[in-house]
Amino acid sequence: MQFGRYFEEFEIGAVYKHWPGKTVTEYDDHLFCLLTMNHHPLHLDAHYAEGATEFGRNVVVGNYVYSLLLGMSVPDVSGKAIANLEVESLRHVAPTFHGDTIYGETTVLDKTESRSKPDRGVVAVETRGINQDGTVVCVFRRKVMVPKLPAGGPFEPRPEPRG
Repeated sequence: MQFGRYFEEFEIGAVYKHWPGKTVTEYDDHLFCLLTMNHHPLHLDAHYAEGATEFGRNVVVGNYVYSLLLGMSVPDVSGKAIANLEVESLRHVAPTFHGDTIYGETTVLDKTESRSKPDRGVVAVETRGINQDGTVVCVFRRKVMVPKLPAGGPFEPRPEPRG
């Protein structure tokens, strides 16, 4: 299984569809809120959400959706990253609700060779979270520093002998 890419393996305009998707449960949302101390009733109190919000139900906390997509993108984008350099933008476009399934896809926007480190390059990407209905719920752009291919080619680990 691929785990990230070398600088040379990124092509501007390429789109990587991250699989599998993740169905967000009420438990996922509540646990994330409790772990991060986000006690806003919009996320935790169904009675409050029903009467006091435009959606009439709990909304999944946005940072969970962002974190989920970031994790989904690791095998295709940042698995070999030396550093995550910056998040340029983060937009929550539509709400996510308990029971929604989130799918991710990332587009390569740009890539530049590092001036100070000749064995590295910087890749700019945009990741989108899309729910089961095809609605974009979250979009973020970031830059990651990745290694260039080693002179002798990529290192391929050998499987352990079975004994």
